[in-house]
Amino acid sequence: MPAKDHDEVEALIEFIAAAPTPYHAVEQAARRLERAGFTLLNEQDPWSLKPGARVYVTRGGSSVAAFVLGERSPQEAGFALVGSHTDSPNLRVKPRPDVSAYGYRQIAVEPYGGVLLTTWLDRDLSVAGRVVIDDGSPSGRTHLCDLRRPVLRIPNLAIHLNRTVNTEGLKLNPQTQMVPVLGLERDGEATESALLDALAAELGKQGVACDASKVVAFDLCLYDVQPPAVGGLHDEFIFSARLDNLASCHAALAALLSARSARAETRGIVLYDHEEVGSQSAQGAASPFLRDILARLVEATGPGEPTALSRAVARSLLISADMAHAVHPNYAERHEPGHRPVLGGGPVLKTNFSQSYASDAETSARFALLCRKAGVAPQQFVTRSDQACGSTIGPITAGRTGMRTVDIGNPLLSMHSVREMAATADVSAMQKVLDAFFA
Repeated sequence: MPAKDHDEVEALIEFIAAAPTPYHAVEQAARRLERAGFTLLNEQDPWSLKPGARVYVTRGGSSVAAFVLGERSPQEAGFALVGSHTDSPNLRVKPRPDVSAYGYRQIAVEPYGGVLLTTWLDRDLSVAGRVVIDDGSPSGRTHLCDLRRPVLRIPNLAIHLNRTVNTEGLKLNPQTQMVPVLGLERDGEATESALLDALAAELGKQGVACDASKVVAFDLCLYDVQPPAVGGLHDEFIFSARLDNLASCHAALAALLSARSARAETRGIVLYDHEEVGSQSAQGAASPFLRDILARLVEATGPGEPTALSRAVARSLLISADMAHAVHPNYAERHEPGHRPVLGGGPVLKTNFSQSYASDAETSARFALLCRKAGVAPQQFVTRSDQACGSTIGPITAGRTGMRTVDIGNPLLSMHSVREMAATADVSAMQKVLDAFFA
């Protein structure tokens, strides 16, 4: 692996390892933006901005948008945007989590998104997310928290008690058979606050003095503690959780951070939460989050006129970056012939004529020509006509903003597994294309 490609892969691995939840992903993005001279804008404040300003906005703690303002106002030069999402399918902790059965302490969880449930069995799991503490204020104070160590496990049923599992498959009830084990019950020990006690203790290590009684609410995710790794005979693969879609978030962020030269248009990224569950939230792609920000950027950088935002959108392009289905060597028949992306083959153009993807001929051509400029050959993906097609933020954002959009992504195997598989070569290829888009 060339040294530059190695550095880009290591940077991606570092980003994923530090972001077990969407809240941590946004925190990591904000840290990198701040180091690069970006300034946080508060949506509650008026904005006054100058050409070349580097700014970012967060909403809900799990979505972030960042921009390098152009030399000309957006209504005259438009926006060049890359969109992605910070969330991944996982297991979320229910509000009253502590349960017990047959001498075991357990945690009540709910599947989030299209989880491949079987992959979460027999994994060393931890808990991370955000916790709201009663500090005397009307809204409390929010802290990020990560237990960092394996505290949970969902044990498989022994084959001796399920003799047909290898011939008939494993069917799991998410309510009764996906309840993680936290520990053993102990005489005289309360069970109703076991997880909250652990969270309070972890916050104490961060200098936040509290106990379980001070925890008012939380948004907590389970995750596999096994770190990302480079693998394969010649280091051609990345094995990791949350490649879908932190790999795309990292590529978009890295491209914006390297966008140094002045450009007429305003360049930006938007990393949404809740894509895996339909984007219907205050900070998801179906919300006014992006359109609100674009309108305010137009207002803050040019003379106020009723058609300014519409003119800006008409001059703009959004690249919706989400991981794509690589052909599986053991299930090649599940793919459309002639549209079977391979790991290591470069970025994938995604097309669906029913608009599950927002690509059309003109926006696909724009991306293909960017690839050509970057010295990268794009691959193509469409879903078989007898199968349902997944979707992305692309058509949702296009529908909310009216912006021309193309759906793309790097190829991936084991999508929505607790542990996914991508190619190291594709990290650099995607980076080159997004760098060309912003350069």
